Amino acid sequence: MRTIVFLLRKEFLQIFRNKGMLPIMFIMPFIQLIILSNAATFDVKNVHFSLIDKDRSVLSDLFAEHVGSSPYFTLTSGSMSDQQAFNAILEGRDKLSIVIPEDFEKDLYRYAHAKVQLMIDAEDGYSAGIIQAYTREIIESFNGTIISQRLLAPGTRTLTESPQVGNIRIISSSWFNPELDYIDFMVPGILVILVTMIGLFLSAMNIVREKEAGTIEQINVTPVKRYQFITGKLLPFWIIGLGELTVGLFIARVLFDVPMLGSYPLIYAVASIYLLVVLGMGMLISTVTETQQQAMFIAWFFMVIFVLMSGLFTTIESMPVWAQNLTLLNPVRFFVDIMRRIMLKGSGIQHIARETTGLAVYAVIMLSVAVNRYKKTSG
Repeated sequence: MRTIVFLLRKEFLQIFRNKGMLPIMFIMPFIQLIILSNAATFDVKNVHFSLIDKDRSVLSDLFAEHVGSSPYFTLTSGSMSDQQAFNAILEGRDKLSIVIPEDFEKDLYRYAHAKVQLMIDAEDGYSAGIIQAYTREIIESFNGTIISQRLLAPGTRTLTESPQVGNIRIISSSWFNPELDYIDFMVPGILVILVTMIGLFLSAMNIVREKEAGTIEQINVTPVKRYQFITGKLLPFWIIGLGELTVGLFIARVLFDVPMLGSYPLIYAVASIYLLVVLGMGMLISTVTETQQQAMFIAWFFMVIFVLMSGLFTTIESMPVWAQNLTLLNPVRFFVDIMRRIMLKGSGIQHIARETTGLAVYAVIMLSVAVNRYKKTSG
């Protein structure tokens, strides 16, 4: 135990003497957390659109009022030609153009239906789908208004002449994220990614740095046992990883007001297991590489795959079946899911037992392989 204490002291001194690494460990992750949590969002807001009203009637004005009152849409022009509206979309100034054709009101009165043209910039298919969903909701709201006020009744021409009738109201309630705030969904996942990067990259470069400096050979000829050496190498980064998680949770609560419905001790218990997985993986990388550049390249290779297949940006269920099966080998996927469920749903240990057990098995496997891969020449 005394040997391990001396090794830990050496590692912490070595870490804090490296002035270039300190900002990477203690400043950059939190800058990334603040920036990415605001930038990495799938919410579609401030959709610039133009409106071409060729009917100029009471109902077309009412429809235009419904569109303009949407908090997601921003009207850029209400007096464009078809070609000007097309050019605005082509040049990227607008994402949507709504054309109300002639005889819009007449068709509604005569046939009880009318057409409206939507021209949507579908360069980004996801955003185009969201914009189309927004406009569909606006049209349904407009339909509800004209039905409830009986604007289609024969002889009814204005709102003041239309008697009010009862209608069905649908009141929805969203669980776990009532405001549908995408930041609440993203922050826990981004926090997992930052903790992973710190643990994986630093542990991957740790032993390699000893190789490049030649100090690994000096350690190998000492009576330090292999488990003591590995403990001294990994424990400092395990402590630093938990410290990063602590500051990240503080920022999430204070700066982003992300709810914490679950248990902090449970988060730290799972994070302790997860960090063993990440550190074991980083150590394994460091045993098969000879330079820090090689270690960084391999670590980054796996990091990109882990992030894209973690469910952080795209749901696991949307992936092909073979990709869904492949994510079962991704520890980041499990911890992202666990963090979101604890923070947003208040899940207890009984709700995350399967995922936590998987991480524990993963930790045993990774550490066992990494320890066996590291060959100490003497001692």
